Amino acid sequence: MVSSLIHALVSRGSTILAEHSSGKRDFSQAVQTILSKIPPNNSKLTYVWEQYLFHYVSEGGLTFLVMADDSVGRRMPFAFLADLQRKFTTAYSPDIIFDVPAYGLNEYSPQIGSLMHEYSTSPPTDALSQTQNELNQVRDIMVHNVEQILSRGERIDLLVDKTDTLSGQAWAFRRGARDVRRREFWKNQRILALSIFVGLFFIWIIVAQFCGAGLNHCSN
Repeated sequence: MVSSLIHALVSRGSTILAEHSSGKRDFSQAVQTILSKIPPNNSKLTYVWEQYLFHYVSEGGLTFLVMADDSVGRRMPFAFLADLQRKFTTAYSPDIIFDVPAYGLNEYSPQIGSLMHEYSTSPPTDALSQTQNELNQVRDIMVHNVEQILSRGERIDLLVDKTDTLSGQAWAFRRGARDVRRREFWKNQRILALSIFVGLFFIWIIVAQFCGAGLNHCSN
């Protein structure tokens, strides 16, 4: 019988501590992509990739993730994750969990595999009921498409680069516009001053014809 739970792991951030896979296909790229996207705050999320669903629970700096066939829905995988979280944090103290290197607790892989088999064949009824209630209460469990992340990652980076470039160009344009306005302002001021000077000069010439260059004849 093919297991409906295919791949499961426990990680500290993006550092995988323990992992088990019941399939032969390599899902490491998808797994690493998802782990890199998980926010540091507590969250529950489902990612879609081909006919598979990646479900995870992130809490207290640890991430519990399982990849399942989409035919099983989300109730059973999240029940599995809750059970895995409870058993793993009982088996190891925080001092050990947050100190070991990558795959430092991979000795727990057989237990993950055993739990995957249990939930794939005959999941506990109580666990399913409890998880269904939690899923009904939690409305922010989102579904994302991993293929979009994988295919658009480079485009997103490129878009961000272009956005930064355009922002820089816009800032340069605004600065250039201010410089142009400032130059035009002082140019107009010089023209105005020159016009006033020329106007006064012509007035002086006209008055000087009647009053003399020193304007002394008009005063008499």
